[in-house]
Amino acid sequence: MRFVIVGGGRVGKRTARVLEEEGHDATILEQRPELVDKLRKEGFDVVQGDASTEADLLGLNLNDADGVTALTGDLTVDIMTCLIAKANDCRTVLRVDSDKYEMLCRKYGSEIDEVIYPERLGAIAAKNALVGGNIRAIADIAKNIQLTEFTVTEESPMRGYTLSELELPANAQLLGFGKADESIALPAEDESLELGDRLIVIADFDVLGDVRRIIVGENATPSNSASVA
Repeated sequence: MRFVIVGGGRVGKRTARVLEEEGHDATILEQRPELVDKLRKEGFDVVQGDASTEADLLGLNLNDADGVTALTGDLTVDIMTCLIAKANDCRTVLRVDSDKYEMLCRKYGSEIDEVIYPERLGAIAAKNALVGGNIRAIADIAKNIQLTEFTVTEESPMRGYTLSELELPANAQLLGFGKADESIALPAEDESLELGDRLIVIADFDVLGDVRRIIVGENATPSNSASVA
């Protein structure tokens, strides 16, 4: 598949690298000459141009692209990029830089397929790494909903029970399960909960504390203490 990345900064560069590692073609549109030279030396396919200029965007043959992601950090430019890309039948991904704009773009941006807030994901990763523990925030799905990984401890009240016996509070749902030395998979009701097993749960912030006490135990150390206390 072929993708166009508008903005060759930190996020754009990493996105291009991941796409290429998975066998896709990625072209970066970047305005800054010094960054264009640097990206080319690192082996990226880069076109120098101004994302705020319609001609530069259309010059990337958007009609042959499967998707366009706007990652310049300038919300006005990114929105216009997505509108032009959508007119050329591309899947569109918009970068925003605040919770407020993320909410508004999701609510009103009918021409935008996905809205991402990279700083939020980076903050979650930083908190997990710094605090550690048996609870790891994976992503904030919405303002009040979080995807979280819980690890069974010696203190877990559910240790030794099966998944069929696990009763989570309302507004919480088990999405994945993995034994201590295995990868995460879809949960099977007859699986028993043992030390080190991991459960992926999507839940409202208001009930994350209850989920923690059920799966991990009363004295667990959360990796996202502000959300699951």
